[in-house]
Amino acid sequence: MKVLGKFLLCSVILAGSLSVVPQQTTEAAPGKVSIMLDGYPLPFPVQPTVIKGTTMVPFRAISEALGIQVIWNQKEQKITATKQNGGATKQVVLKIGSKNALVDGKATTLSIAPQTIQNSTMIPLSFFSQQFGAAVAWDQSTQTVSITSPKKDMYTMGFYALSSFDERSYIPSFDSVSFGWSRIDPNGEFTTQGKEYKWPQAAGDVTPESIIQDADQQGTTPYLMVYSVDSNLELTKNLEDTALQEKTTSQIVATATEKGFKGIALDLEGLGLTGDKNKVKSEYNAFIKNLSGKAHQAGLKLTLVLHPLNSSYAGYDYKTLSSLADDLVIMAYAFEQEKGPEPLDKVDEAIRLALKETSKDKLILGISLGSEKDTTINSKIGLAKRYDLKGVAFWRLGLIGPSAWTQINQSIEMK
Repeated sequence: MKVLGKFLLCSVILAGSLSVVPQQTTEAAPGKVSIMLDGYPLPFPVQPTVIKGTTMVPFRAISEALGIQVIWNQKEQKITATKQNGGATKQVVLKIGSKNALVDGKATTLSIAPQTIQNSTMIPLSFFSQQFGAAVAWDQSTQTVSITSPKKDMYTMGFYALSSFDERSYIPSFDSVSFGWSRIDPNGEFTTQGKEYKWPQAAGDVTPESIIQDADQQGTTPYLMVYSVDSNLELTKNLEDTALQEKTTSQIVATATEKGFKGIALDLEGLGLTGDKNKVKSEYNAFIKNLSGKAHQAGLKLTLVLHPLNSSYAGYDYKTLSSLADDLVIMAYAFEQEKGPEPLDKVDEAIRLALKETSKDKLILGISLGSEKDTTINSKIGLAKRYDLKGVAFWRLGLIGPSAWTQINQSIEMK
């Protein structure tokens, strides 16, 4: 999961609102209120406002950000909000102009009735967020509301390298673990030998095969990770040579099957930095189509680890690749050479661009523990939750540490 080069940046703004028939204008206290969800601004179509000490926010925006299903009854001016997490269901029913609400069928009273401001339904933030398990804090000096999203049950993948052995006890907590023990070498050949990304030596009774088997028996799907980077055109050699490509894809599938893996995680980096980018995309699509057919025929899942679309590497056709693979990991990191926590606006943009090419249930947000601090991990997870992505992937075991592990478990319902 190494990343080369410096990524390009820009930002995109997404907003949504639930429009209703305008009602009588409500007076609001002056002053601009900002909303932070998991440490990152939450955009609104209408400025949040404080009415009689209560922060009111556009209903649609807060609902979508927390993954809440919304049903609007225009005739009755009624809002039904439903949130499912695991086997539990929470339902809140609000009515425009009424302080009376239903929470899971039980009556409760709001301090301020939901109302319409500038054609958007405004609801009390603290009531709504707390009902759905979010923590809300208010900073009077900065006029900022900070929301921490509730824990969410989502798919998790951990990456395991040669130096990950000391954190192998974390393996059972992940839905899948990708073992980085193979690569495409400088000659464009698949191999499990070399200086890194190689098949490890046994440590007494503990062997690579026993780690794979134990993971599978504990309910964690083991993947064979195949790594390479096109720094010496090793990938280009493979993509342009159909005979070598055929040999490579067959060897990858055979190795994964023989060693007891249940899936393949392909991490081929550096494509499309220069040259004919459309040609590179076409060749990589052909490679993945070939590998996907063989993998699925062998009963193996296929995950593709890809540079984000706001990077300098333009050799990855997310739309086509998502139709061939089971899921895609967005390597939304190394924007600044992993010298500090990744800029949230760039991670946000990477997700938004990917969502234009494929569905959220195909996307996994890659998070590098080499970049993040213990206090910044959950902001990245929060973006994956905000967009309701399939899950998150962590590079890597061996870099997590107990403090970061505690933070992760506060945000995600691990297996």
